[in-house]
Amino acid sequence: MNIINIIGTIRPPAQITSLRAGGMGKFLNNIFILLTVGGGIFALFNFIRAGYTYMSAKDDKEKINDAVAMITNSVIGLLIIASAFVIAALVGKLFFGDWQFIINPKISGPDIPASTV
Repeated sequence: MNIINIIGTIRPPAQITSLRAGGMGKFLNNIFILLTVGGGIFALFNFIRAGYTYMSAKDDKEKINDAVAMITNSVIGLLIIASAFVIAALVGKLFFGDWQFIINPKISGPDIPASTV
């Protein structure tokens, strides 16, 4: 039986097809990676600034205390970033049975053959 296609082939726009198979999950994953790397770079510059402040403090107790506070805050920030990944992995393992369920989500969409895209 031949069916005549009167309307023709309707293809979704490219912006929509890129979101159908995990595009939003990949986007959010990239945002989280960007925030993590940004936090690490900020902590690195904070360590460098604190070290310079500590070395140039001489006998000024206030500058030494400021440098120690910067180092302490940087370490606490790095611990918060690392613990967020550990907590996400533990929650993923406990509730979903996969360590990377939350950290590296796999969002699937409808199966659309490649020939129609």
